[in-house]
Amino acid sequence: MPDLTTGVRYIKGVGEQKAKSLEKLGIHTLRDLIAYFPRAYEDRRTVKKIRELEDGESACVEAMVADPPVSQRVRGSRAELVKVRAVDGSGSLYVTFFNQPYMKSSLQAGEAYIFFGKAEASGRRRMMVNPLVEREGARALTGRIVPVYPLTAGVSQLLLSRAVAQGLDACADILPDPLPEEIRREHQLCSTDYAYRQIHFPGGDEELEVARRRLAFEELFLLAIGLKKLRGRREEFTCQPFAHTDISDFYAALPFPLTDAQRRTIGEILADLAGGRPMNRLVQGDVGSGKTMVAAAAMVCAVRNGRQAALMAPTEILAEQHCRGLTPLLEKLGISCALLTGAMPAKARRAVLAEVESGGAQVVIGTHALISADVRYRDLGLVVTDEQHRFGVAQRSALSAKGERPHLLVMSATPIPRTLALIIYGDLDVSIIDQLPPGRQRIRTACRSGEGRTRIYRFMDQEIAAGGQAYVICSMVEENDAVPDDRKAVTAYASMLQEQIFPHLRVACVHGRMKPKEKDAVMTAFSAGEIHILVSTTVVEVGVDVPNANLMVIEDADRFGLSQLHQLRGRVGRGSRQSYCILISDNRSEEAQARLKIMVQTGDGFQIAEEDLRLRGPGDFFGRRQHGLPALKVADLSCNMALLKEAQQAAAGLLERDPDLEAHPITAQRVEELFQSSGGAMN
Repeated sequence: MPDLTTGVRYIKGVGEQKAKSLEKLGIHTLRDLIAYFPRAYEDRRTVKKIRELEDGESACVEAMVADPPVSQRVRGSRAELVKVRAVDGSGSLYVTFFNQPYMKSSLQAGEAYIFFGKAEASGRRRMMVNPLVEREGARALTGRIVPVYPLTAGVSQLLLSRAVAQGLDACADILPDPLPEEIRREHQLCSTDYAYRQIHFPGGDEELEVARRRLAFEELFLLAIGLKKLRGRREEFTCQPFAHTDISDFYAALPFPLTDAQRRTIGEILADLAGGRPMNRLVQGDVGSGKTMVAAAAMVCAVRNGRQAALMAPTEILAEQHCRGLTPLLEKLGISCALLTGAMPAKARRAVLAEVESGGAQVVIGTHALISADVRYRDLGLVVTDEQHRFGVAQRSALSAKGERPHLLVMSATPIPRTLALIIYGDLDVSIIDQLPPGRQRIRTACRSGEGRTRIYRFMDQEIAAGGQAYVICSMVEENDAVPDDRKAVTAYASMLQEQIFPHLRVACVHGRMKPKEKDAVMTAFSAGEIHILVSTTVVEVGVDVPNANLMVIEDADRFGLSQLHQLRGRVGRGSRQSYCILISDNRSEEAQARLKIMVQTGDGFQIAEEDLRLRGPGDFFGRRQHGLPALKVADLSCNMALLKEAQQAAAGLLERDPDLEAHPITAQRVEELFQSSGGAMN
C-alpha cells in the first residue's frame, strides 16, 4: 500500500529512468509529487469555430479531417512533416506536425477530432503547428482546465499530470492537515485533500479559487508561525549590553548635519545595543539617504565598548569605496580601519589578518573575504552587511559566527513596502530612513520613444562636453534572434555608439558575464573619468558612486520593474551637477505607460515600491532576493495582503494558546519542514 514516503519510481509509467528526471525537479516521493503545483493553467473548455481563431491565441477546434494526411521530408534535413487539412462549417484549418510520422496513420479522413494549439492567422487562412489531438468526446486532453507544470529534460506535461493523478488517488486522503480544525472552520477553508485535487485538476474557476485560497492561507499561516518562533528564539539569547555611549564628537566630526530620520534610526540602534539582547535590525533607506553614516555611528559605539566591527559589502569596489569614505572620519575619532578583500596580495593579507586577530584593526571593511576560514577576530561585537539582498541568511550567519553573539545591522537601498519588509526580513526589526539630506537635487526624469534617439544622443553629447558622464542600460548582453536589434545588446550597442555616434568619446561596456576583475577595472576607469559613456546591463544597479555621472539612459525601460528602474536611476545624482534619467520605451500599452509615468512623477523610492507591488506583485522583491525564507508556491502577496493578515492573526492566536505547539504536532512538523527547505533557518 503506497504512502507519502513511497518513491515516485513505483508509479505506473515512471520507472527508474524517469524517476531520475523527476528528481531534478525535487520530486523524490509521492508527497513531493502531489506538492509539485502547476505554474499555470490552460483553459481548454471552450471550443471555437475555425473562422473565430485569432492569430497567436491558444484554442480548441473541433474539426473533421477532410483528406488523408500527407508526409514529406524537409529538403536538406532528416526532419519529416505530416500535413493535414481539417474542416468545420466555417472554414479550413491547415495542420502541420514536425517529426511526428505516426500522425499520418493516427488521423483518419472523415473522422472528427479536437485540435488544441496556437493558431496562426494569415488573411482568411488558419494554421496550427504540432497541436494536441484527440478524438471527439475523449476529453483526456481537452474539454477541461489543464495544469501546466515546470518541466525538465525527460519529463513531459502528460507524464507529470498522469503521475500526479495517480499520486493523488493513492495519497490525497491520507495527507495530514497542518491547519487545526477550528482555524479551518473559522476562516471557511476547504479540506487539504480537496485543495490538492483541485489545485492540480480544477473542476472549474470557482473550485480552483477555493483551493488556491486554502493553500495560500496555509503557506502564510505556517510562515507566520515560523517567523514568530524565530523572533522568539532570538529574544531568548542574551549578551553583554553595550554601555550608553556619548557620540556627540561623531556628530561634530561630520561635514554635514544628519537628517531627523538618520538620528532617529541611530537612536533605535543604540537602544538595541544597550538592550542586553543581540541586535537584529534592518535599515532601509532610499538611494542617497545616508545609511552608511548610520552604520558608522553603530561602529563607533561598538569600538568604544571595546569590541570590533565588521562591514561586509557585495563587491570589492564597493568595499574599497566604503573604506575610502569611512577611514578619514573614523581615524579622526581615534578608530583604526582595515580593508580585507579576496584580491589582496598574500603579504598584505597576512598583515591585515594579524591586525584583525590582535584587535589592532578595530573596524574591518571587506567582501566575502571577511567570512573566510583564516579570519579570526579578537572580539567581534557588531556585524554590518551592506546591500542586504545580495547576501543570504547563510552568509549573514557565517559572519555572525565569527564572534560571540555579535549585534547584526543589515542595510538595504532597495525600498520595500513596510508590510513586505516585515515578511521578507521577518526575523529582523525594521528602521526606515525616509528623508534625503537637504540640498540633494531631484533627478529629472523623462520617458521617450525610440524615435527620439537622435535628440537623446545630441543631449548626451552636450552633457558630456560640459563635463558629465553617462550610463546606458540595456536588457541583454548579446544579440538574440528574438530581439534582432543591436541597440538591445550591450556589446553591440557599445560598439555602435563608439563607431557611429560618439567616435570622439570613450565608450566602454560592462555586464554580468565578465570576470569580477574585468568589471572592477571598467568601473574604476569610469569612476576616474577615463570613460565617458558606460553601456551596461543591470550589474551597475548596486555599484560604486560616480559623482560626476549625471545622465542615465535606460533602453526598453518597460521591461524592468519600477523598483529596479529606481535603483538604476539612483546611480546618477550623486554630485552637485543636475542629473537626468531618460527612459526609452516603444511599448504603447496602457499598463506600460502608466508604470513609466510613475517614474516620471516621483523620486520617492517607497512610493515607487508600493506601486510596483500593486502593479507587478512581489516577484521583483522575492524573485531574485536571497532573503533566506521559504519560497511561497501559491500565495501572491500583491493580491493576498488581506489573507496574510488573516493568517498572521490566526498564527498569533494559536501560539498564544499553544506556544510550543505541543497540542498541534502536525503544524509544528510542517513549520520545521518549511524552514529546513530554505536552509535550516529554524535550527
